[in-house]
Amino acid sequence: MDRTSRPRSRRITLVAAAAAAALMVTGCSSDSGGKKAEEDSGNASAGKADTPRMKIAMITHAAAGDTFWDLVRKGAETAAAKDNVELVYSNNPDSAKQANLVQNAIDQKVDGIAVTLAKPDAMKDVVAKAEKAGIPVVGLNGGIDDWKEQGLLSYFGQDEFVAGEAFGEKLNALGAKNNICVIHEQGSVSLEARCSGVKKTFKGKTTTLNVNGTNMPAVKSTINAKLKQDTSIDYVVTLGAPFALTAVQSVDDAGSKAKVATFDLNKEMVDAVKGGDIEFAVDQQPYLQGYLSVDSLWLYKTNGNFSGGGQEPVLTGPAFVDKDNVDDIAKFASKGTR
Repeated sequence: MDRTSRPRSRRITLVAAAAAAALMVTGCSSDSGGKKAEEDSGNASAGKADTPRMKIAMITHAAAGDTFWDLVRKGAETAAAKDNVELVYSNNPDSAKQANLVQNAIDQKVDGIAVTLAKPDAMKDVVAKAEKAGIPVVGLNGGIDDWKEQGLLSYFGQDEFVAGEAFGEKLNALGAKNNICVIHEQGSVSLEARCSGVKKTFKGKTTTLNVNGTNMPAVKSTINAKLKQDTSIDYVVTLGAPFALTAVQSVDDAGSKAKVATFDLNKEMVDAVKGGDIEFAVDQQPYLQGYLSVDSLWLYKTNGNFSGGGQEPVLTGPAFVDKDNVDDIAKFASKGTR
């Protein structure tokens, strides 16, 4: 289906029903959550489950150094500690290698799998193997148009096309005329959907610029060159917080008057919005995506629940963070959960 003609019925925001428990923040950086994450936090959860120990694998397409995924993982570890779950986290931006990680989880006979479908076709076969093995699978962050077709129980994230549309409308309100939308992982359906959404609603010119997100110096120089080539560009749209901060440097180096706005949030991004370096950011609440993914698998195994009823995605965004509300977010970002 053409994203630009997707029916609005697909865009219903659902509220997830979470188990009654107090959230705690964990700082664990190991590959496992559960008891160890709880001990490392130094703050026991008042609502920790007494259900049998489970093992859940979370497998994402995260690239090294992208702080967005630290928030996803932290949310997953928090849920794991509460739910008496051993969390096995792994990641690889290469879709074939990510599929191999899912196969490893199947071989370990885990009790559940949470996976991102940034490149759905590459994950289709191994997801089917997991389901054939009787392992429940939920999706998060990437694959909102494919999770039902691939038989996943639930999906947690934002509708990236809808988020892009809202972004384009925000640019219109700010008087923007010419933007570049910087894709840092070519072929990622989520990132492409964001730029497509921006282009759909933005009344000015939108140009897609592909960069190598694993090479930040190259990202910086590519944006720099584009700004020098077209001095009429007045906004640089990035699709991740680290790339926004790099784009600010590119703008300075190019002597451009372009402003920078971005998708996704982290502590440094909050500071940049407060300081005026970034005009605004779209928050899809990655901590919540990680938390709900793990918690939903626990709820399914212990009580047969389907988040979203198995029919609609559970949307965690988009929400805009700008100078008007950034102070409300800052206190949570300082703890590493927003």
